[in-house]
Amino acid sequence: YSRIKSMLTNRPDWCISRQRTWGVPIPLLVHKQTQELHPDTLALLERVAVLVEQKGIEAWFDLQPEDLLPADQAMHYAKITDTLDVWFDSGVTHFSVLQTNKHLAFPADLYLEGSDQHRGWFQSSLLTSLAMYNQAPYKEVLTHGFTVDEQGRKMSKSLGNTVSPQQIIQQFGADILRLWVSATDFTQEMTLSDEILKRTTDTYRRIRNTARFLLANLHDFKVDEHLLPHDQLLSLDAWIIHAAGQTQKAIIENYHHYKFAAVYQHIHLFCARDLGGFYLDIIKDRQYTLPANAKARRSAQTAMYHCLQALTRWIAPILSFTAEEIWEHTGKNTSVFLDQWYDQLFPLPPHAPVSAAEWERIIAVRDLVNQQLEQLRKQRIIGASLHAEVIVYAEADLYDVLHKVGHELRFILLTSKAEARLLTEATEKKSADQMVTQMATTIEGIKLLVRPLDLPKCQRCWHLVEDVGHDPAHPDICTRCMTNISDTQGERRYYA
Repeated sequence: YSRIKSMLTNRPDWCISRQRTWGVPIPLLVHKQTQELHPDTLALLERVAVLVEQKGIEAWFDLQPEDLLPADQAMHYAKITDTLDVWFDSGVTHFSVLQTNKHLAFPADLYLEGSDQHRGWFQSSLLTSLAMYNQAPYKEVLTHGFTVDEQGRKMSKSLGNTVSPQQIIQQFGADILRLWVSATDFTQEMTLSDEILKRTTDTYRRIRNTARFLLANLHDFKVDEHLLPHDQLLSLDAWIIHAAGQTQKAIIENYHHYKFAAVYQHIHLFCARDLGGFYLDIIKDRQYTLPANAKARRSAQTAMYHCLQALTRWIAPILSFTAEEIWEHTGKNTSVFLDQWYDQLFPLPPHAPVSAAEWERIIAVRDLVNQQLEQLRKQRIIGASLHAEVIVYAEADLYDVLHKVGHELRFILLTSKAEARLLTEATEKKSADQMVTQMATTIEGIKLLVRPLDLPKCQRCWHLVEDVGHDPAHPDICTRCMTNISDTQGERRYYA
């Protein structure tokens, strides 16, 4: 708004013509004394148009009044030699395009052009529309910068640094190009290079693979039979739907304000952190070890279904082809572009067993545990995270959060054993023979004890537990897995 206002306030002249020797002519004959147009102007315009069509634009400049008028009239009329402002033709597209096409809206929702068009197309369109209709031809205008190479040079044929969209599409695909546009701050100059496109491709794969994982784990999920109501979901599943809802609010808000880079960041963060970095890792145990119709498994599938429905809509304006492909695989018979934003992302209720803020604290603890597990892996003390035991010593408020999930903490931390204790129970003593690592962490009021386990491995769930082989008929399976095999509902899970 401020730029449009400044543009009009500081406009040096108010006219549609320029004193140039080139440009689109204004083919009018004006009376020398009265300055009135010739009464047959419309017929004369048609004659000039035919001549220009036959001989080119110079036909007008070569004409004299007597070539169009009888001698007794020609002597009283002068030919206009001014040319139209260079932006006049495009400036009246609101009349020649919008007003003549019943499928288009006037005023337009948006005029999109480069940042230099505040003195060009935006301005000429506004002035002519105000003169003709007393209103602007657009509701909003949006400007973008220019594409530059990795050295910040404007792309040009003379420098040989241009990259055609067709070339990118052939090499990477159209959705990669669209994703790069969305990830870039288009209000500034936009840098494009092979390295940037490769990084964009990595992000695209993250989003696409997330959708593929969700689809793959919904292969036996029938919405009308298996979708659980909100109040029957496990705590973790209710939380991820809540997180998706918060993400969707931010995405819609940023779409409305054309902040596509922020949309890109929210989508990528949700796929990489909330889903890929946390939720999907945890629910694999439920998906693969519980009975097919176990409530805990259907709870996870319900959450994944909601997330997939939302995610497909989020990416549709950017990754259009990918979104349609996902939409088709969900069994939809129509296009994703004929749908609305997903409206089933309910927030966590105030009485939720674990609040959203508490889940964020659990995520922070898990991140720290992952760092320590990675150190043990690098030292070849453990192989997978399930080969380890974790004891989290925490101050009272964090201890209360971790204690809520009880024995299910091990599923969240992806270890075979996990326990929360009060920080006052922590000791600085290290036992070399037990290969204990204990440290103060970056979270105030917490210490971790992470060590390898020397227990038998269940060949079904891969956890290291004492009770492997308690059933002689299944010497390689733990008691938990025996329950999941024999009981149609399997083990009871409440949080994760």
